[in-house]
Amino acid sequence: MNRFILGSLLLIGIAQSAFAESLTYPDLVDRLANLESLAILPQKGEQGMQWSSYDRKSRIDPASGKYLEWDANGDGEGIIRKEGGKSVLAEMKGPGCIWRIWSAAPKSGHVRIYLDGEPMPAVDLPFTSYFDGRTKPFVQSAMVHTVARGCNNYTPIPFQKSCKIVADGDWGLYYQFVYSVFPEGTTVPTFKMELAESDLAALARVNRRLSECGPSRAPGAPAAARGKLGTGNAQSQASLTGPSAITCIRVKPSITNPTNALNALRALVLKIRWDGESEPAVWSPVGDFFGSAPGINPYRSLPLGMDPDGWWYCNWFMPFAKSAEISFLNEGTPDASLEYEVFTAPIKANPSSLGRFHAKWHRDVLPTAEPERAIDWTIMKAKGSGRFAGVALHIWNPRGGWWGEGDEKFHVDGEPFPSTIGTGSEDYFGYAWCDPALFQNAFHNQTRNDGNNRGHVSVNRWHIADNVPFHTSFDGYIEKYYPNSRGTLYAAVAYFYLSAEGTDPIGPTPLAQRAGYWTPVETYKVPGVIEAERLKILGKTAGEPQEQDLTGFGENQWSNDTQLWWTGAKPGDHLELGIPVEKAGRYRILARLTKARDYGIFELAIDSKAPVGPVDLYNQHVVPSQIVDLGVHELVQGQHVLSAKVIGSNPSAVKAYMFGIDYIKLEATRD
Repeated sequence: MNRFILGSLLLIGIAQSAFAESLTYPDLVDRLANLESLAILPQKGEQGMQWSSYDRKSRIDPASGKYLEWDANGDGEGIIRKEGGKSVLAEMKGPGCIWRIWSAAPKSGHVRIYLDGEPMPAVDLPFTSYFDGRTKPFVQSAMVHTVARGCNNYTPIPFQKSCKIVADGDWGLYYQFVYSVFPEGTTVPTFKMELAESDLAALARVNRRLSECGPSRAPGAPAAARGKLGTGNAQSQASLTGPSAITCIRVKPSITNPTNALNALRALVLKIRWDGESEPAVWSPVGDFFGSAPGINPYRSLPLGMDPDGWWYCNWFMPFAKSAEISFLNEGTPDASLEYEVFTAPIKANPSSLGRFHAKWHRDVLPTAEPERAIDWTIMKAKGSGRFAGVALHIWNPRGGWWGEGDEKFHVDGEPFPSTIGTGSEDYFGYAWCDPALFQNAFHNQTRNDGNNRGHVSVNRWHIADNVPFHTSFDGYIEKYYPNSRGTLYAAVAYFYLSAEGTDPIGPTPLAQRAGYWTPVETYKVPGVIEAERLKILGKTAGEPQEQDLTGFGENQWSNDTQLWWTGAKPGDHLELGIPVEKAGRYRILARLTKARDYGIFELAIDSKAPVGPVDLYNQHVVPSQIVDLGVHELVQGQHVLSAKVIGSNPSAVKAYMFGIDYIKLEATRD
């Protein structure tokens, strides 16, 4: 048996017999990789919450009970209060532990963590040093990392009585502190930066485990069940007897028609029933269940992923008392089939004290009742006791633009205001600034992005040590800013544990509603132009020129729906772009630029000739400019230079001096 499974099964037996635990620092570190402990139903007083910089304008009116400004989106600077010139970011009561610290833009201002009422901070570092991997003990790469511009630190920071986090004025923008409160009577060590050698060894050991994700089955272990699912209205089923637990499921799909792979995989379904229940606790299209959809998108994380040999794996721990019925269905596609294996292990705990694993796929179910909360898209709802363990989200975004301004909101045990409220969808998934870069990690992944967030996007986030316990109910949402009428559509799998008597309202979705709802992406293009985002960058004195998707600012306004965007410059800086000329001749050169409230005033020149300008690109809203005539020029074949120089900004403009250019057009002329 895998040593991690064996150790965790023993832990479950211990945990059920001694609720007033005394936890060492290595015990807490082990929870980062302990999937089995998620099945332990939460004890009285156990909580999981988050402090973040969410926009405090979102609130509940105490008189009417209505939600006010529930879509407020200024999420970068929200704090609890100012105190002695400092910003109070978080306050917590113990015993507890911080599991995750995240930021999109940490700066050099110090962030101080005061624990258990001590006058001196346990941690006193520039906020950047929490994430750069240079300061012990925040050096383990699987725990401390930056992915797609999102800064993450999963190093446990326990406290016995209290935690208060205070920051200097220049700490940065955007923060999240995710933490647990343990049952009363739990004893934990108070965190210190100078950890004992045994504590550092625990961090290194678990970091290796998190860095080497894969199936948790022991090499050569016999499968408890295996089988094949054929094509076209086929079914394969396996039955297991308990008490026991599924520790690993492996599936290898076979796609005969790759052009239909997305729809074919949505036709393959996994269902699991526990202990003779009438409705499945697990119901999901196969690809989505393994954390990445649509299509086959290789990645590795702690609970789910795909091996290089094409086998998907699932390590979620799934205990049951009497029986488990696992079914694979092919609901009609002739283009896909699969093989599967199921591995089990005995459990020492009383099965009645363990939650049953649930995973439910859905689209657009259970809308919020209050009209002022229409922006909240339901991830899951449940009644009973259990733990929320994560979500895989598939976004279909045909018009592009940033899809994920929305915050996650978790209402636990009927609370009106969520004890977890976030700062943006990408922030919840561990990255930042709508970065389309793919990444993989034990706890969070972006496994698919069809290009600058246009088309299919697949992201996931796993709550392992930072799971969210609930005692009577859980209602989880993520804000969806774009309505379905725009074409932006969500589908999700929610993963959670639930007491045997608990209920959740999400049922199966017919094949017609889960496949084929995406349509081909069409890109608007102006014929005969040179797209500016394709121009070669010949030089710059400052700033960062980059491609920017503009579909979020209006349909069919910018050619190729993108522009070349130059940010970070100041007056006097200049940018040189290469204009390719295929045939020598006399040309009038025309440019289409962009105007916005934070754009500057520029001079534009061709091959260092007399500049055209000033060109004022200020406008209150983001819009394309009128055509800018750069004059008539005799051009030889080859590369010519377009230069843009910042000379100032409109008095009404935000002083960011940005520059955007959509395209260049060369018109042959005899003038």
